[in-house]
Amino acid sequence: MSRSLVLPLNPLTEVDIILLLEKALTGEKGLKNKYQCQKEALGHIARSSGGDARRALIALETAAGVSDSENRLEILLKDAEVAVQRSALRYDKAGDEHYNVISAFIKSVRGSDVDGAIHYLARMAESGEDPKFIARRLVILASEDIGLADPQALTMAVSAMQAAQLVGWPEARIILAQATTYLALAPKSNSVYNAINEAIEDVRKGNAGAVPIHLRDGSLPASRETGAGKGYKYAHDFEEGVASQQYLPDNLKNKTYYKPGSRGAEQRFADLWERIRQVLRSTK
Repeated sequence: MSRSLVLPLNPLTEVDIILLLEKALTGEKGLKNKYQCQKEALGHIARSSGGDARRALIALETAAGVSDSENRLEILLKDAEVAVQRSALRYDKAGDEHYNVISAFIKSVRGSDVDGAIHYLARMAESGEDPKFIARRLVILASEDIGLADPQALTMAVSAMQAAQLVGWPEARIILAQATTYLALAPKSNSVYNAINEAIEDVRKGNAGAVPIHLRDGSLPASRETGAGKGYKYAHDFEEGVASQQYLPDNLKNKTYYKPGSRGAEQRFADLWERIRQVLRSTK
């Protein structure tokens, strides 16, 4: 049995953070005594860091950049306030906040909250997230959470991904916002997602069964001798292009994977599928 040691990591105190910031101001690996910093500014950064040393150091570096932009070598309280606001949007792309924000983004789109989705999109844009990463998630969502309730959703998402890759930041924000809004407002359905997952589960459990003989490839003499392809009904020869014959293996012939919803365009597919099933299952 492996052994592990669990060490609790507690947030640093405000005093601890201020001491750390003071060292960063003067240290050779820090700001090298280039800047003076108001006590109020240090205090504001420390209080806003939540006991996180890295967050505090990022805010201090950002505040120094703000003062630089105004040709000053003193970090003022107003610089710290701007820096804290900016650094709050930055998150580690390999850390928890990265996944928290993308999770909130996808769940907002799935939940049809345009405002929430746009907010989290803005956070990712301001944090320098790869637009391709965001766009890929929208493509997946278009099939997983919208599907046939709005078949155009996937086209919209793929087009947005291609356009975002073409133009890059900052213009990609507009393209992604358009796609995000469309997908958030689209009717939702996960019937296709559920159908393929249920079918895969059957296959993994060994519920595959032999391919019906009339569906087998009978193009070669050897296969024709076994009866492969015999009795196959060519769908185009029948009314509405649907032939009364069995397609699933015998052990699954009464299985239903696709269970359509009734939202958006899927109601039309649901009605169509019901009519087709009646023909398919009238096999004699």
